[in-house]
Amino acid sequence: MPHPPDSIDDHLALALIPGLGPKLTAALLEAFGSPSSARRATANQLRSIPHIGEKLAESFAVALQSVNVAAEKDLLARHNVRPVPLGYAGYPPPLASVTSPPPLLYFRGDWQPSDTGAVAIVGSRSCTGYGKRIAEQIAKGLVRANITVVSGLARGIDGAAHRAARDAGGRTIAVLAGGLSEIYPPEHSDLANEIAACGALISETPMTVAPQPGMFPARNRIISGLCRAVVVIEANARSGALITARHALEQGREVFAVPGNVDSAASAGCLELIRNGARLVRSSEDILDDLKGIAKPEYGAMAYSQRESSLLEAQAGKSKPEHPAEKPPNLEPLQQRIWDCLEEKQHADVLTRETGLSVGDLARALTQMELKRLVRRLPGNYYQRR
Repeated sequence: MPHPPDSIDDHLALALIPGLGPKLTAALLEAFGSPSSARRATANQLRSIPHIGEKLAESFAVALQSVNVAAEKDLLARHNVRPVPLGYAGYPPPLASVTSPPPLLYFRGDWQPSDTGAVAIVGSRSCTGYGKRIAEQIAKGLVRANITVVSGLARGIDGAAHRAARDAGGRTIAVLAGGLSEIYPPEHSDLANEIAACGALISETPMTVAPQPGMFPARNRIISGLCRAVVVIEANARSGALITARHALEQGREVFAVPGNVDSAASAGCLELIRNGARLVRSSEDILDDLKGIAKPEYGAMAYSQRESSLLEAQAGKSKPEHPAEKPPNLEPLQQRIWDCLEEKQHADVLTRETGLSVGDLARALTQMELKRLVRRLPGNYYQRR
């Protein structure tokens, strides 16, 4: 497992280029072999990279030559933040195993081996007293079982989970959408300092970038990617916590949901998750009991060596599971049609054609089957029986 390289400037340079996300960064590294070579690429060379057209190639070439890495390094030193590239010591193995992991993470604090079994707690920013109380109870119970609590430092459920984990003497990790030089929301600045002391603050975003609405779904994939399971508490029908749950399903993580009043809009999203097959939990004891019956994932050294999603792409390349899945009992008619079509892995477009379902009906049925752990989603929008 390599240590952070002397060429950290080159990793930072790639991270600082607007529009150069995880997939394009991985494509550059594959094409040029290293961040330093990618940084020296000409516009003509960049045009050969898939999805980089003439205009992007010109702008990337100019930006790679002119990017101000020194200013970023000054901010890193001032805020005690450490950059960790994908493939190097300190990069979380669970996150390295997902599709398109962040090429570079900014850490204030650090990742420890004990964090590998972490559980995320997410939910409403405008939580009720009930939601806050349950979040606190679950967070305290998890850290007393030596499980790290991960959340997003947002108002509401996130803040309650972080504080409870801290108060119980455990580790907690906050994943931010924006850069670490300015904490958002600002009223959580003191809490962020406390989290850094007993866990870590993490972002994939350069130091001075302010969070924008479109950045939070990307942040949510990191929250779920760091964890073994995600617990959703008090999410309405349009809550961003449901995006985290969706990412968790795509990444093969467990999804738990806490029920609320059936006539409460604040819990509509949680109730829908449960209706579709998420595991209903009332306490940390429920979560711990359920996790005991599920094999722990093995990330191993491979997670450190991936620049892109080779592990999941290899999965997607398998036409059949190594051990054919037994037909589950009591399938609904729509689920039965999908199951019958999945003797081999299939693309969603093929499933739409073969089942005769609309795109919306197929998506809803597949989500239910993922939550019930009947099928798994693979990279490229393929599906396979579990």
